[in-house]
Amino acid sequence: MSRAVVADAVVVGAGPNGLTAAVELARAGLSVQVYEAAGTVGGGARTEELTLPGFRHDPCSAVHPFGIGSPVFRALPLREHGLEWLQPELPLAHPFPDGTAAVLARSVGETAASLGARDAGTYRRLLAPYTGHWDTLAADFFRPQWAGIPHDPYRFVRFGLTGTPPAAVLALRFHDAKARALIAGLAGHAITRLGQPFTGAMAMMFALAAHENGWPVARGGSQAIADALAAHLTELGGTIVTGTTVRKLDELPPARAYVFDTSPTALARIAGLGDAYRGYRYGPSVFKVDYALDGPVPWTAPAARRAGTVHIGPTYTEIGDALNRAVTGRAPQTPFLITAQPSVIDPSRAPEGKHVFWAYAHVPHDWRGDATDAVERQIERFAPGFRDLVLARAVSGPPALAARNANYVGGDIACGAYTGLQAVLRPRLAFNPYTTIRPNVFLCSSATPPGPGVHGMSGHHAARTVLHHLRHASRH
Repeated sequence: MSRAVVADAVVVGAGPNGLTAAVELARAGLSVQVYEAAGTVGGGARTEELTLPGFRHDPCSAVHPFGIGSPVFRALPLREHGLEWLQPELPLAHPFPDGTAAVLARSVGETAASLGARDAGTYRRLLAPYTGHWDTLAADFFRPQWAGIPHDPYRFVRFGLTGTPPAAVLALRFHDAKARALIAGLAGHAITRLGQPFTGAMAMMFALAAHENGWPVARGGSQAIADALAAHLTELGGTIVTGTTVRKLDELPPARAYVFDTSPTALARIAGLGDAYRGYRYGPSVFKVDYALDGPVPWTAPAARRAGTVHIGPTYTEIGDALNRAVTGRAPQTPFLITAQPSVIDPSRAPEGKHVFWAYAHVPHDWRGDATDAVERQIERFAPGFRDLVLARAVSGPPALAARNANYVGGDIACGAYTGLQAVLRPRLAFNPYTTIRPNVFLCSSATPPGPGVHGMSGHHAARTVLHHLRHASRH
């Protein structure tokens, strides 16, 4: 005898995508249960006292250019549940050894001016066709690229023609080192070679996000995003069970649909999908250090002191070499660093006069080394005296990242390599990437389009797929 259905949908994993899927299903009138292995919700959007009491760190994502611009987050009443975006004076600074910096500012003009006279016009022309059109561009790019007619076909095609080539090609439009380094740093968020197709689009989307919506932090930490989603879900009647690791599908209560905010590997193991994702590849990892500081980072470039995010890697060549080493399995030497300093804009993150700061370098998949010294030597190049301010540090290499979040296989925080066709066709070649070979089992993690980032759009699209499936099933 089959077990009686106790929920319309069960979601496994309470990261931003799992919670978004649960909220969307609950808003459609379904009964929803969420199961999370950790003691709290959050996934890649958590905030914890990793170093010292009173210092609130984000173990993974801290700055959210795609969160504030997410079509689904904008449609949900997250502010009513405590989510407040805080904008630093500058979204991003990219300092250089001479004490100057390129900046990614809220205005295209200020950004262009920081790149020098020869490249200012090029930058303006690159972004001009898209500024003021975030809503339609986001709707078109935060979805499977083959899903229907674009909302703005002209800009969709034009952006694609410009951004599909690698960042290496995009950088050739510029004459001087500052602009090329800025483009390389933005593309570096993909954690792949600069010669990889679609990295140009990554750089352009990050730049456009800054000009349209900024690169904000959530007041109090990234946990506020997950907490707001969870509060809204509870308000809608959904339930969340934490501290429960799901190892097999039959450990879950009977439901009409099961939605997984997990890696494809975990989904296949739990749901008995065999080798359905055998071709899926995981990419390089990061080596992350969270710092409790006795004061602000002493950047030599004044612009860096006003920025929420700081990229460290003075030349296109140096950034490219650091990424190549991570992709090809070589230990970091002079790492490219992505750093965040949330307490510049949110003093609640640390005791009065103190600061939190994090930095990560790119390293090979499942790398077991220690890059702490390499990271701090690189920071000291642009902020002499930094080490003197360190009160405590929490170090997380690939094994620690994977232990903290099972979706980070081998420490891959993107939940899948951004290479080849997998950059756009994830997690497998399928008409609908959120479905699986089992008709009532679905995937909603960042292994599905549109990919990594705290934006909830993978969960949104998966929920729409589930709703379509359930409506179809009810008619037959």
